[in-house]
Amino acid sequence: MSDPPAPRNVPTQKGSEQEVRLSPRDRTQAAQRRAVRWLAPGIGVKRWWTLFLLCTLVGAVGFLHFTWTGPWHFTATKWILWLNYFTNPAWLPLHVTGLVVMGLALVGALYSIAMINRALLRGTGSSPASAVDVIFEKRNLARGVKVVAVGGGTGLSNLLSGLKKHTGNITAIVTVADDGGSSGRLRQALDMVAPGDLTDCYAALSDSPVLARLLLHRFERGEGIQGHTFGNLMLATLSEEQGGLETAMQDIHEVLRVQGAVFPATTHPPTLVAHLNDGRTVRGESQFASQVGEARIQQVTLDPPNLPALPQVLTAIADAEVIVLGPGSLYTSIIPALLVPEIARAVRNSAAPLIYVASVMTEPGETTGYTLPDHVNAIVGHLGRLPDCILMNDMPVSAPILRRYHDEGAELVNLRGADRELRSRVLFAPLLQPDTAWHNPDALANALVELTAKQR
Repeated sequence: MSDPPAPRNVPTQKGSEQEVRLSPRDRTQAAQRRAVRWLAPGIGVKRWWTLFLLCTLVGAVGFLHFTWTGPWHFTATKWILWLNYFTNPAWLPLHVTGLVVMGLALVGALYSIAMINRALLRGTGSSPASAVDVIFEKRNLARGVKVVAVGGGTGLSNLLSGLKKHTGNITAIVTVADDGGSSGRLRQALDMVAPGDLTDCYAALSDSPVLARLLLHRFERGEGIQGHTFGNLMLATLSEEQGGLETAMQDIHEVLRVQGAVFPATTHPPTLVAHLNDGRTVRGESQFASQVGEARIQQVTLDPPNLPALPQVLTAIADAEVIVLGPGSLYTSIIPALLVPEIARAVRNSAAPLIYVASVMTEPGETTGYTLPDHVNAIVGHLGRLPDCILMNDMPVSAPILRRYHDEGAELVNLRGADRELRSRVLFAPLLQPDTAWHNPDALANALVELTAKQR
């Protein structure tokens, strides 16, 4: 059996827009269909278009009355003479009548334009009362700074939820090396990258509060789906249906109405490997906390090591005005995304300022006993570039919170052992949510926006 003929209209992708190549005949037919649809019953704009055209005609003839001196001047002003027949020339001269009618025509034209806009907004599901606010917000966000945020986990999603109020030019590069929980089960069953951190970031940047809530819904019952989030299952479905997340990216961003873009660091499932100072190696991110013990992580690597990055990720880094690392776990959120060789090379070569959001607390089994210099040295050792600025919290953490973390083996990250050069790169700001040791999304986003403005 022969292959079916190729479609005449071939869709192509360019950035986030979808273009369709049409023949001249197809374009003409499409324009005719759109014109006919404007005349269909129930659209709600025909009456206002009619009023607009009528008012425009009346205003144009009135304008000719005052400016046209040719032989047809009487014809152009006949309507004014007719109106003046019903008035008293003593108190409403001919030229005043013309001005009044022109003014009314202008008011009618403006009113019809307003009603056309109202009908179009309602027809597309928008509220006329809030249209100006939405347009103003979208325009401001479109002019916002181009931010590339690298990391994963709760820290990155919190940062994104704050940043999206300041700019629409956000690209999140998310680690996909998780092998535990729902992500680990889907990864093992479908041989796909871990979707968990991607789901959190998509929810943070979604323009729809309902979609954001649904993405994070975790099923508490049901054989086979218990423990999975709806977002993880949706990403797994799109990945399976499209033959991989790489080809499903466009659909995901459109379906979830993402403000900005979220991309995995790589579309191939990697295994994170920790190399310890006692000679041992620990395979699998989920094993770090329990297997590292009293040892220290000297280096982390990906297996396989030379995984490719998406072209969109490399383009975003090249165009970035600021690159943000974190907040998040040092060895399981931030550094894994930088282990993709093309990403590390692009960040090293970028002229954009590199900002590291320092962790508030150390993490037992991963960064036990780490100071800020230890965190920065680990980033430099894996990336090959020193952050231009380090954003650190200076808001006090309450004693009960500190005791709880201390009982778990964690402590505040401090500047002990930092040299003068490192201290000169540290900027302090109050970044915490009240009575917690978690970053406040709005406070963190405000600090980053202010810092970026100074850097620019």
